[in-house]
Amino acid sequence: MSKALEGVRILDMTHVQSGPTCTQLLAWFGADVIKVERPGVGDATRGQLQDIPNVDSLYFTMLNANKRGITLNTKADEGKDIFTKLIEYCDVMVENFAPGALDRMGFTWERIQEINPRMIYASVKGFGPGPFEDCKVYENVAQCTGGSASTTGFDDGPPLVTGAQIGDSGTGLHLLSGILAALFQRTNTGRGQRVECAMQDSVLNLCRVKLRDQQRLTHGVLKEYPQYPDGEFGNTAPRSGNASGGGQPGWIVKCKGWETDPNAYIYVITQAAIWGKLAEAIGKPELADDPEWATPDARLPKLTVVFDMIEQWSMTKTKFEVMDILNPLNVPCGPILSMKEISEDQSLRQTGTVVEVDHPERGKYLTVGNPIKLSDSPSDVKRSPLLGEHTDDVLREIGFSDSEIGEARAVGAV
Repeated sequence: MSKALEGVRILDMTHVQSGPTCTQLLAWFGADVIKVERPGVGDATRGQLQDIPNVDSLYFTMLNANKRGITLNTKADEGKDIFTKLIEYCDVMVENFAPGALDRMGFTWERIQEINPRMIYASVKGFGPGPFEDCKVYENVAQCTGGSASTTGFDDGPPLVTGAQIGDSGTGLHLLSGILAALFQRTNTGRGQRVECAMQDSVLNLCRVKLRDQQRLTHGVLKEYPQYPDGEFGNTAPRSGNASGGGQPGWIVKCKGWETDPNAYIYVITQAAIWGKLAEAIGKPELADDPEWATPDARLPKLTVVFDMIEQWSMTKTKFEVMDILNPLNVPCGPILSMKEISEDQSLRQTGTVVEVDHPERGKYLTVGNPIKLSDSPSDVKRSPLLGEHTDDVLREIGFSDSEIGEARAVGAV
């Protein structure tokens, strides 16, 4: 079966996480992704957080599946010649260098257009145009400057960063959307274009409900937040603890075993339509029709009491028992699953969400699969490339002879 992006060639100049997230998805959709790394060094993540000495780290392998790997020294004249050929050969170039890095190499956007007018040049940067555009950004910096950290955590504590990589991987996902749109537009115009995505912008896009709440504050307190009714609201969108952030109140409550298991918890949402069934399930059937409890408006000032009552009930059952009871009642809920539980979940293996891959140096390891399932373009997860594994093959494809490849290697260009 053919793949959705079969025939599309990606020149992958990315490193670490934001760019590789994007290009790995392109590879899963069938594009030929050629990852370019420095000879003898490679992507920094090959050696970061290594669990096995002298073997590519899981950090690298889980971000570079299904790619071909070459080495190239773009500072050498011979390396620049090869790079020029690669630009001619490929449809899309993706990079997340520090601002101005490619320009300093002599490959400005104008020069890239001269080499290949159909080239789509996609970049990840920390900030868009403005006072911070030349600043370097990492995951947590993006979370802090994009509005996530200021709205994450509890009201009486400091700002918090999330476990989800919304700055790096989130930006990679946004960049992917831009690349696919540019590829589609090229079918009509015949021209490539620049695609730029700033990490701050991407985080803010994922935090849009907090920008919503910032504006709602000008018209009064936010009644679905735990600060209501007894706490204070300032002039900025507050941290909301584990509140749902939407129109249906929710909270994390303890389950049986919470004293020793840090993940013996479940998230429960008190959706208006199921209040009566929920009240009966927790042993409080009298609250179903009680005017003091029966409506969402009546419950809003008492949400702390509502979730305390649910918790007194949930603490007598495991998180999975709670889910078994509440799901048939259409009560939205979900157990707090640890990474160990997720990695051992056979249903996730069957859907390809968690995949076991065999690597020639580290052996078998688990990685994530493509979360986007296409009926006519299934994603088969393949291992990441060894450093420079496909250099000779790719150089032959773009017109270099074996002797020319040998000469390039002799001068340190590959």
